[in-house]
Amino acid sequence: MPLIQLVIVLVVVGVILWVINNYIPMQSTIKRLLNAVVVIAVILWLLSVFGLIGDISRIRIGK
Repeated sequence: MPLIQLVIVLVVVGVILWVINNYIPMQSTIKRLLNAVVVIAVILWLLSVFGLIGDISRIRIGK
């Protein structure tokens, strides 16, 4: 994945998260949970893109 595409994806995710946090009314606990889930997902995606972890689609949760 080219570096410019990586930066564009990160900027788009950041802008979407900012819009959700500022313009969609919801409880602060739900906003914090949403922010945490998005940050964890982006970190896992970045680790996968840079090859530090294996393919994310092979990760299974549960049985």
